Amino acid sequence: MTKPVVLIAEELSPATVDALGPDFEIRSVDGTDRPALLAALADANAILVRSATKVDAEAIAAAPKLQVVARAGVGLDNVDIKAATTAGVMVVNAPTSNIISAAELTVGHILSLARHIPAAHAALAQGQWKRSAYTGTELYEKTIGIIGLGRIGALIAARLQAFGTEVIAYDPYITAARAQQLGVQTVSLDELLERSDFITIHMPKTPETTGMIGREQFDLMKPSAYIVNVARGGLIDEEALHDALVSGRIAGAGLDVFVSEPPKESPLLGLPNIIVTPHLGASTDEAQEKAGVSVAKSVRLALAGELVPDAVNVAGGVIDPYVRPGIPLVEKLGQLFAGLAHGPLTSLDVEVRGELVDYDVSVLKLAALKGVFSNVVSETVSYVNAPLLAEQRGVAVRLITDSDSPEYRNVITLRGALADGEQISVSGTLTGTKQIEKIVAINGYDVEVPFAKSHIIMQYTDRPGIVAVYGREFGEAGINIAGMQIARREAGGPALSVLTVDSVVPAEVLERVSAAIEAHTLVEVDITE
Repeated sequence: MTKPVVLIAEELSPATVDALGPDFEIRSVDGTDRPALLAALADANAILVRSATKVDAEAIAAAPKLQVVARAGVGLDNVDIKAATTAGVMVVNAPTSNIISAAELTVGHILSLARHIPAAHAALAQGQWKRSAYTGTELYEKTIGIIGLGRIGALIAARLQAFGTEVIAYDPYITAARAQQLGVQTVSLDELLERSDFITIHMPKTPETTGMIGREQFDLMKPSAYIVNVARGGLIDEEALHDALVSGRIAGAGLDVFVSEPPKESPLLGLPNIIVTPHLGASTDEAQEKAGVSVAKSVRLALAGELVPDAVNVAGGVIDPYVRPGIPLVEKLGQLFAGLAHGPLTSLDVEVRGELVDYDVSVLKLAALKGVFSNVVSETVSYVNAPLLAEQRGVAVRLITDSDSPEYRNVITLRGALADGEQISVSGTLTGTKQIEKIVAINGYDVEVPFAKSHIIMQYTDRPGIVAVYGREFGEAGINIAGMQIARREAGGPALSVLTVDSVVPAEVLERVSAAIEAHTLVEVDITE
């Protein structure tokens, strides 16, 4: 059996290759050599890059087998996420690989500013003993302002609290409970700027946050205050920062990131009250190794067809272990739903009932869409492009949750409308200690049938002798019926039969059976893993 090809386009740690394991054919290419890269992508199922390799629309088009692009780091400026999503290619990164390194560098900048460490070193290295010129300040009992209390901000808060500081924070998305858990007081941005002795910014770069610290904000700060940016270049208006440092409006600054990198001819570099480093936030051996190992694990999951928590173009985040078994169940329900649909789908509701609603079940909507479209469209369907396929076809999709589930601990229902107005619904659950995947309802008829490779679903008018008719037809065709369940609401009324068969049934046999029992509906649904 041919192994999937994983292309490594830049130098990664040996631990990265070890984490991939023996299940793949590992190939290497210089990602900066464009012709070589495009040629190598022709057979690649996955590509691992850092920051130098451009995985743009041209590269993705040159890789018909590509399933995942993995960036061993945080930033994704070199990956065309839109083109990847359209092609059904998952994009993953390592969002937590550098958080400790970035937090520690931030603390290093703050300490360096407080004690003038770089300037004192430079003077002494030149033979100058200037003790009085570099009198600093203690962090003890100072106020530290953190703008952005995410993963890195929280790590910095914990580290600086050990210095006996008061930590305040501005973050419009943090809950009061989370801030209290971190021992941090949340305040407005203006109050943070006015009160803080040291300010560090840890926000994502968006149109709203670009230049969020400018002249107006510097005017609010203490003349003795320092500001640090180890997050993203451009969060601080560099021209306004220069003027604030030159005029003495603030005491100093520490920058690891810049609007343009490297910051050639930047007037900031020559100022005596600024400390600069060349984007070292993730530049530790530990962070580099964590990034490589993290994306290697993501590649393994992606090529195995599983959801990847660190995929940036897939909705949802970490999947709770209690939710995870429901993913293949819902994919199968999607296939069953699609098999019953005789025309275009206009809307789909994914309804989750029971104890599952206490968890994040957004992944189940993705699983449903993947299942619905997997045997309907010609292109490869993944968790990445399934929502896009629904959007392109005008299918309105909703996730509905309800804790009330009277019959089963959990039950998941796919309910949708077709273009002709017909309504279709299928429900499933997991039962027993072995978590057996079962169909528990079809179009409102209650059944309990374990999922198998092939099912035949028939709707007809209930009357004597029907089972004998289709039993004989299937028997004469050499089709073994492994299981059967009949559901009806009343004698002589509409009935539904679900058969589990051991082999695919020829179309002509289905036609004969349908005619013999005068079926309203008769379809065979093949379920793929």
